[in-house]
Amino acid sequence: MEHADPTQFKTEEKPPFGQWLIQQDQRSGAIGDLAKHAKADRGFPRNGDVKDAWKRLNSIQAEGDLYDAMEEAELDYLAL
Repeated sequence: MEHADPTQFKTEEKPPFGQWLIQQDQRSGAIGDLAKHAKADRGFPRNGDVKDAWKRLNSIQAEGDLYDAMEEAELDYLAL
């Protein structure tokens, strides 16, 4: 049996979490709402990682619903 060459599979790098989240602004539901909020927030870390996004939510004392959406978005992103 022949082993697959791991270099034959291209793995696309994930975009930074901030960019990925903003691209979700057309989604319905909590993640879409969070994405719209992030897109409108000039201080949102567009090139940041998940931790940076959590810090931003904490610094602006975001509404509770956004924290729930952030948890959901983090799981979706990590599953990519």
